[in-house]
Amino acid sequence: MDPAAANLARVAADPDWIDAFRRAVEAQRRIFEEHRGIKIRTQYDGVGEGGDRTLVIDRLCEDAVFAELERLHAAGHEFTAISEERGTVSFGDGDSPLRVVIDPIDGSLNARRTIPWHSLTIAIADGETMADVTLGYVYEFGAGEEFVATAGGGATLDGAPISVPPGNGLEVISVESNKPERLLAAAEALVGRAYRVRTPGSIAISLAYLGAARYDGMVSAKCRSVDAAAGQLIAREAGAHVSFGEGGLEDAALDLSARYDLAAARTEADLAVLDEVRRAMP
Repeated sequence: MDPAAANLARVAADPDWIDAFRRAVEAQRRIFEEHRGIKIRTQYDGVGEGGDRTLVIDRLCEDAVFAELERLHAAGHEFTAISEERGTVSFGDGDSPLRVVIDPIDGSLNARRTIPWHSLTIAIADGETMADVTLGYVYEFGAGEEFVATAGGGATLDGAPISVPPGNGLEVISVESNKPERLLAAAEALVGRAYRVRTPGSIAISLAYLGAARYDGMVSAKCRSVDAAAGQLIAREAGAHVSFGEGGLEDAALDLSARYDLAAARTEADLAVLDEVRRAMP
């Protein structure tokens, strides 16, 4: 590893980052506690840089993350943040290759409807593509579980290593971005190929659950970088295989405008099946 890459790897492994993410989680817990019920959570505050209408709780949770990023920058870290609501924000002179990719609430509809499956997802990358992600962090608020992965260092759930089991077979898979027409196309393509389908409503959670062997695979249409950057590293470091459309990981950009059709599975053979499903989804 060249000195620059080694330095970036050390930055991503710095415990300051995980400590900051955990403080953001605690701040978000307080926000959810202060905004209990569907009515108060269904308040909007404009349109985010990602193109979706922004909930007040989205803004507040993003503010909590950015408060921690400001603290990290004050401690000497330089990076560029890519976040669903604020877009691209430089912390420093903009020359650092380090990227911090954030979705403060992946599963905003679930959070708004008080469905427990929603997550904070943050990835650190030493470049501009999914192949460059060196740290993935997903906190699932429903079960209160923390998933972490480092490139080359494996994946953990609440500090314990996780991995996918060997052997082909799609007993349980997740389908995300599941508008009815997409879900119908996916279901038709899965007939005779999968036993059960689940739809959590959070791409990050689906990928993390694949890494934890809860699912055998997942598929999603029109996925954004902020939703998948952390979870795809968790899945891969647990031994799963991931594809972003017809290109490789190095072709999947981290910028907020990028969109992909995503598939992931425990084995290459099962990934080939889910790639066919992915192509069938409009």
